[in-house]
Amino acid sequence: MLAFAKDITQKEPNHPEESKIPKLKEYMDYQRKINHEKLIFHSLNHSKDYLQKTINDLRGDENKLKDYLKKAFPVSNRYADSDTLMLMLRKLVNAHNATNNWYRLNRFYFGLVYDAMNRFVQIYNRLVREAPEKSDDYGITQRLEVDFDDWVRLYFHDLDFLIEQPLPFVHFTFGKRNQAIEKFIQEEVSSGKSRDEAIDLAGKEFNIEEDAIAILKGKAIDQKNLELFYTSVENPIYEFLYDTNSEEGFLDGECLIDHSYFLAHQLKGLNQAEAEAVVGEIERLSKH
Repeated sequence: MLAFAKDITQKEPNHPEESKIPKLKEYMDYQRKINHEKLIFHSLNHSKDYLQKTINDLRGDENKLKDYLKKAFPVSNRYADSDTLMLMLRKLVNAHNATNNWYRLNRFYFGLVYDAMNRFVQIYNRLVREAPEKSDDYGITQRLEVDFDDWVRLYFHDLDFLIEQPLPFVHFTFGKRNQAIEKFIQEEVSSGKSRDEAIDLAGKEFNIEEDAIAILKGKAIDQKNLELFYTSVENPIYEFLYDTNSEEGFLDGECLIDHSYFLAHQLKGLNQAEAEAVVGEIERLSKH
């Protein structure tokens, strides 16, 4: 099973305050209607099948194949060719179907998952709107559209693989981080540093992982980064999210997962300006 920032096998997420806040309960009801395992599987499988079909159909026409990759895999085509993407998708599907282990993803793989899910969610949501009975075949939601921006906010660790790339959605919290990193790099380059030097300094300043640094420098994925590292599903890799005494907690008695859902319900569906206003108010109140 693929390991995201939260446990995708959790069927009944809840929040201790939802009985008091109607909007939060509505949001948690929405979360409880999503089968995350099937959403990820169908996203990856759809990308794999269509990539294989396109490779077969366009065999010998590299230009058309490259054009397809740019449209279907706008993030991951930057560091992987068609054969490598196919290998990565097969690894992801096999790992996702292996229920005995958690498989951790690096930023190269997260970029590919982002591409696959972004494309599939658009297709799925259109089915929900135009042919809801066909959407039932996937078993993902009860004829409910998936909010991809919200899903990424909850289940991705960051969007460091998209630094210096345009964000196709608001992705507010991650976008703010990327903007800060981009500004830092620009200032270092303006001061006379080479771009690679500026990126290395940004890596230290913002704790950017080596895989994301490699993507930012325009490097292709190498053999080492094609590996998926795993641990037994019996290992409590998500236990810290529920620890009310965690040093990473935000308020007394509030665990990370509760904070995450509460913030997400406030940001869901907001544009950049609206999200800025909400987070600004949260920051203002937290100082009092």
